[in-house]
Amino acid sequence: MIWLLVVLTGSLLMAQYSQTAGVVGIPPEQWPETSRVRREPAISNLVIFLHPHCPCSRATLGELERLMAHCQGLLSAQVWFIQPEGKDENWVKTDLWPMAAAIPGVQVAVDHAGEEARRFQAATSGQTLLYDANGRLVFQGGITLARGHAGDNPGRDAIECLVKQKTSLSTSTPVFGCALGWNIQPEESTSCQP
Repeated sequence: MIWLLVVLTGSLLMAQYSQTAGVVGIPPEQWPETSRVRREPAISNLVIFLHPHCPCSRATLGELERLMAHCQGLLSAQVWFIQPEGKDENWVKTDLWPMAAAIPGVQVAVDHAGEEARRFQAATSGQTLLYDANGRLVFQGGITLARGHAGDNPGRDAIECLVKQKTSLSTSTPVFGCALGWNIQPEESTSCQP
């Protein structure tokens, strides 16, 4: 009987953890002109910030792959991996790097010391920003339904609708992942790092 209680308690804690969103930054309403992130002026631009050691980021990349397949030619996408000060590029280039680079239409880059994440106010791994062709923010949030959960979700659906110029009910969704670390106090973030 005790083992059943332990299993149930563990299951409840895991379920609660998987649904705990990270801190969402407040990105600029207009594309920051000082950014090194290259904006394509004729189409929508998607920027995702990832922590290279966040296990939840795998699901984000899976959702990005589906999104890019559905929006071919309508969307420019970049994935920026955070490289904290004192870490080299080998620390950044985990198995997530080639996974992101293999997605057709996606460019991958290193965000040294979180400079671009700070500029775009991205605070949690998986934070996704969509700017329209005029450089105006039209979506912010995550593209997974929970930590490490791949599958249908309102974030991916909203981006697809916005890019295809259909009505979207959502312009913001929760982000599930590790703190990117550039501005978050440990007690303010939910970390999924080992």
